[in-house]
Amino acid sequence: MTEPVVETEKLSKFYGDFKAVDGISFQIGQGECFGLLGPNGAGKTTTIRMLYGYTPLSSGSLKIFGRDIRQDLRAVKQHIGVCQQEDNLDPDLSVLQNLLVFARYFDIPRALARQRAEELLRFFALEGRSGANIRELSGGMKRRLVLARALLNEPKLLILDEPTTGLDPQSRHQVWERLEELKTRGLTILLTSHYLEEAARLCDRLIIIDHGRIIVEGAPAELVARYVGREVIEVVAPTEEMRDFLKRQRADFEDLGHRLVVYNQNGDELFIHLAKDFCRRGCTLRQATLEDVFLRLTGRELRE
Repeated sequence: MTEPVVETEKLSKFYGDFKAVDGISFQIGQGECFGLLGPNGAGKTTTIRMLYGYTPLSSGSLKIFGRDIRQDLRAVKQHIGVCQQEDNLDPDLSVLQNLLVFARYFDIPRALARQRAEELLRFFALEGRSGANIRELSGGMKRRLVLARALLNEPKLLILDEPTTGLDPQSRHQVWERLEELKTRGLTILLTSHYLEEAARLCDRLIIIDHGRIIVEGAPAELVARYVGREVIEVVAPTEEMRDFLKRQRADFEDLGHRLVVYNQNGDELFIHLAKDFCRRGCTLRQATLEDVFLRLTGRELRE
């Protein structure tokens, strides 16, 4: 078995008495896309920032490529690519110049930097905009350029902090397709996202954290099967008679007052019965998703 690319043990970050990250442990294998999910304020971004050395850890251990990040941060950074939430491109430079200037941080020779930059612009379908000013780019183009920049040093680990937030569906799917291609090349990826469809599509394994702690870990499909089942029935304006029936059937459901979410493990029989005898405004039967798991485990209330 190869050594993990990322290995954390009881990783913690405290701000006074507040525990932003509270003793989490996980490993990321070579060539794996690993997801880090959680509600706002769960500790995702703090964890990510510790991984690329922006935020020092309070306690625990963190190794990347087998190196202790507290002792070998400079060497580790040479082999990490980071795509942050913000589009922190230089608005005074062209698309190509943004990449060439960034290459200097890694002491990449000028000719090689240009070669890599042009290859990445082609890969992200930006070659036609190489001379354009950053202000002329759409949101989707900017995100693709930030991704290209993160790959300029040919990293062994790519860290993506909500890479498609704010993008329209077409731009989001373009980014997903490029990330899937990078996965086939064996690149190790760490992904945080609020798009559960994105995590389900890209991640081989993931963890969900809340209040700084890991609450679940596994492959997306495995977590859906374990915590939700095959299908979900949604009922609008449920009656007390329906609630009593579900309780008698010992059905697994959440009562949201104006709506019921029923986790269906037993085929279509329950749905047919509800639709025929109880649903005044109709029942919806759909496939269970990772979003159902996320909401069930972290709650449905709004977070600051």
